[in-house]
Amino acid sequence: MTKTVAMEKMLKKADLAAWMAKLEQTRLFAPALEDEDVWNYMPVADAKAVGLDHPNTIRPPKGFVFPQREVLYKFSQIPSEAPILTETLPDPEPTVVFGVRPCDSRGLVRQDIVFTKEYEDPYYHGRRAKVIYVGQACNTPPSANCFCSSVGGSPCAEDGLDVLMTELDGVYHVKAVTARGAELLAKGGDLFKEASDADKASVLKTHAAAKAHPQRPIKDLGKVAGALKKNFDSPAWDEMAKACIGCGICTFLCPTCHCFDINDEVTCSSPCSGERVRTWDTCQFPDFTMHTSGHNPRHDLGSRLRQRVCHKFLYFVENHDTQQCTGCGRCVSLCPVGIDIVSVVERLGQP
Repeated sequence: MTKTVAMEKMLKKADLAAWMAKLEQTRLFAPALEDEDVWNYMPVADAKAVGLDHPNTIRPPKGFVFPQREVLYKFSQIPSEAPILTETLPDPEPTVVFGVRPCDSRGLVRQDIVFTKEYEDPYYHGRRAKVIYVGQACNTPPSANCFCSSVGGSPCAEDGLDVLMTELDGVYHVKAVTARGAELLAKGGDLFKEASDADKASVLKTHAAAKAHPQRPIKDLGKVAGALKKNFDSPAWDEMAKACIGCGICTFLCPTCHCFDINDEVTCSSPCSGERVRTWDTCQFPDFTMHTSGHNPRHDLGSRLRQRVCHKFLYFVENHDTQQCTGCGRCVSLCPVGIDIVSVVERLGQP
């Protein structure tokens, strides 16, 4: 794991571009308008255009280390000869991602649990080691569907980040929380000034104000897992899932969902060749749990909604002692039919 440190500096907002310019031989990404009202992480072409005053992005930053499609290995075979297998381990360029919101960085911690705790996935780990995350604390009122505080987070959480930036009056308070983050600040040289006691007091006041903004509540979070288990067979699952169209938005845009499928894509030629490919999958697709026998244990909408909610608030808690949901609210705001995970938990996750 990355060593934790604490280094607090101040950076003028006008010097952000100059800091980025010093990060040579590094890919830089930051939130930018991809389309009207659609913010996403985009390569930084002009550092002067980066403002870090964005709402949260449509897509979370998990794709930098867990891409939607990746080739695990390539293969070819000439008839009557042994097949040739070539593993395609990633060797990405060093990358710095700016503007990561705390709900998304807490999602990275959960991805780390899945891909490195019990088995170190070399594809995930190969990318994770090359990506530095620079977070941006939320110091404006949350959107209508934010609920990070209700699942143990906060608008200024440092979990999963290498650096946390907080916007103050004309400056950024920049805190390195890992050794990699400290190295990133060191590259800025004289652009950074030491944070004074007054600066530190100001950022604490800003964080306190951000935490005080009301968010959608989840009552008795510690009792949710037990209530979901008790209500496993409730007919309310079918009722609340009735509108679902199985599009997968709720999971593909989730910062913690990590389910995947593996398929061989074969080219029928001589020699026969192809690729073994890992792609994102979702428990909301009808064939996610389809058996080769034709039996599907989650053949209906209700059982699939139950799986998604229970994975986040029951199974992950039992296995890893933490909720898998970080309260970003994307699955609520962007569901085309209005299925609301907070409402589901309020109804089926309460004693």
